[in-house]
Amino acid sequence: MADNVVVARNTENAPKCPMCSQTVAFSHYNNLSAQLGIDPATGAMVEGGVKEQAAQAMRNIKAVVESIDHVMTDVVRLSVFLADIEDMDAVDEVVAGFFPTYVPAKTVAGVAALPMGAAVAIEALITNGEGTQPNEPQAGDLIKLTNATANAPQSALSTQTVAFSHYNNITAQTGIDPVTGRLVPGGVKEQTAQALKNIKAILASIDVPFDDIVKVTVFLKNLDDACAMNEVYKTFFPDSGIARAVNYLPARTIVPAAGLPGHALVQIEAVCSHGDGTPPQEIEARHGLIIEAANTDAAPAACTATQSVAFSHYNNISGQFGIDPATGEMAQGAKAQAAQALKNIKAIIESVDHSMDDIVKVNIFLADINDAAAVDEAYAEAFPGCIPARKVVGCGVLPKGAAVMIDAIAGNAEGTPPVC
Repeated sequence: MADNVVVARNTENAPKCPMCSQTVAFSHYNNLSAQLGIDPATGAMVEGGVKEQAAQAMRNIKAVVESIDHVMTDVVRLSVFLADIEDMDAVDEVVAGFFPTYVPAKTVAGVAALPMGAAVAIEALITNGEGTQPNEPQAGDLIKLTNATANAPQSALSTQTVAFSHYNNITAQTGIDPVTGRLVPGGVKEQTAQALKNIKAILASIDVPFDDIVKVTVFLKNLDDACAMNEVYKTFFPDSGIARAVNYLPARTIVPAAGLPGHALVQIEAVCSHGDGTPPQEIEARHGLIIEAANTDAAPAACTATQSVAFSHYNNISGQFGIDPATGEMAQGAKAQAAQALKNIKAIIESVDHSMDDIVKVNIFLADINDAAAVDEAYAEAFPGCIPARKVVGCGVLPKGAAVMIDAIAGNAEGTPPVC
C-alpha cells in the first residue's frame, strides 16, 4: 500500500523539542520520542528524585498517546534508560502503576548520562491500528498478540513478546537460565549464548524462525567484551540453511551500558518480523512477506550486520559512525562525526530508493552527553523538512572510539513483496 504517509504530531500537554516530534506514525506503529521528567507547563525538570521524574515522563507519554486518540494499553514496547541502574526497582514501581492490566515488552538499561542531567528517560512504541493512509483507516480493529513461554525468563513487569500487525517486539533478554532464574555461570560468552537461547525459545513458542529477526540491539556492560560477544553471536546468525546461503544478518547496534538488570554483562533486544500479521488481517502464508536485506558501498559495511533490513512497511538501519566509506577514516569531532554518520544513513536509505523524509525514528548515542548541542547542529542540517521522533543518551564510550553513533527506523511505503 504505497499511499502510507509519515504523520508527525505534537501536543501542548507534553514537552516540545525543536529537534524532534513527540510522535511519528507510519503504517501500523507510532514511534514516540523519549520523554524526561519535564513538566510541560514550566519546561523544567520536576522537583524530587527518580520516582518523580519517572512519573512525569510516564504522564508525558500518556499525554502524547491520548492526544492521538490512543490508550496506554496500545504500548507494545517500553524502553527505560537510567542514569543509575540501582534506580530500576523504584522506576518499575512507578511504571507498573500505568499498566494495571497489561504490561508491554520492555528494555531497561543504565547509561552514562541523559539530557538535562535527568535520572531517567522513557520511550514507547505504540500501535497504530488505523494506519496512515490519507483517506481511510487500514485496519482499526487489529489486535495485539501477547505470548509467554516457560522456556525463557518470565516477569510480572513485562510481556516476553508482543505482536502487532507484522512485527513482534521481544523483551530484552539477559543471560538468565529460565530453570534457575539466575545468570548462567561464566562470563560474557556464556551470558550472550543464554540471552540468544532465550530469544530463540520465545520465537519458537510462537512458531517464528530465528532468522525472522530484523533488528538486534546489544547492550554491553564492558565494551571490551564486544569481540567475545561476537564470537558467540556469529554462531547464532545466520541460523537456517536458507539464511546461511545468503549470509543473512539482522541490522544491529551495540550500545555500551553503564549497568544492566541483575548485574548482567550483556542484554539483547530483538525485533522480529511477523509474516502472518495479527487478526483480523487476512492470514498470509508464513513468509508471505519477505525480508529485504540491503548493503551499499556508499556506506561503511560490517561483517556482523546488514546496513538496512526491511520487512513490511519498515526499514531498520544499523548503527552508523562518522566513518567515510571511501577512506575508512573517522571524522574529527562530534559535529563532523554526526554529519558523516547521517550521510551514511542517507546513503543507505537512498540505496533502497527512499529518502531522509521517510525516517520516523532516530536514536543518537553520544560518548559525551555534552556534545549534544554540536550534534544537533549537524542533525538540523540533515532533517530540514522533517522531524523524526528521537532519543539521545550518553554512553561514556562508543565502539571504534567514536564520539557519536546513530541508528534509524524508516518507513517503507511499498512494503516487502510476497514470495513468488
